[in-house]
Amino acid sequence: MKLIKVFLTLSALCLVAVATNAQSTSLKIGYTNVDYILSKLPEAKQIETELKTHEEQLGAQLQAKMKEFEEKYKTFMETQETLTPVVRNDKQNELQTLQTNIQKFQQEAEKSLQQKQVELLKPAYEKIQNSIDQVAKENGFTHIFSNDAGGVPILLYATEQDDISNLVLANLGVTTAE
Repeated sequence: MKLIKVFLTLSALCLVAVATNAQSTSLKIGYTNVDYILSKLPEAKQIETELKTHEEQLGAQLQAKMKEFEEKYKTFMETQETLTPVVRNDKQNELQTLQTNIQKFQQEAEKSLQQKQVELLKPAYEKIQNSIDQVAKENGFTHIFSNDAGGVPILLYATEQDDISNLVLANLGVTTAE
């Protein structure tokens, strides 16, 4: 009987301790929109310009390759009847090689554009993350969520007062009209 009383007393004390600890460790949750913050940074326009320039350069190279293919194809179509079978076969192989090279260049251009985007955005994202960390610590937030990650909402409901986007912008020295 004494053992049961001791066990119940210890259990009650444990429950009180857990309840007290749970009350003292309160959660403060906030959210932000990293894309919104990025769009307001001064370097956003420069990043966009550099990406567009890189894309235009790749596009010009692709257009030149396609133009070369089209010219050779047109010439081939106009002269194929007069070519010997060996020369005709050689020209067809050349056209197939050009077409394969164009497709390969398109794939490499997409990869290059993605790499350039990562290269340009990485410092900005690191800057934003550091600011989010600082704002969260200064304002006592225990968790910060993104309200939109890659077009898929992560945060399904929150009040506007928990949005720290403008605090992060202020921390970064960016003023907004809002």
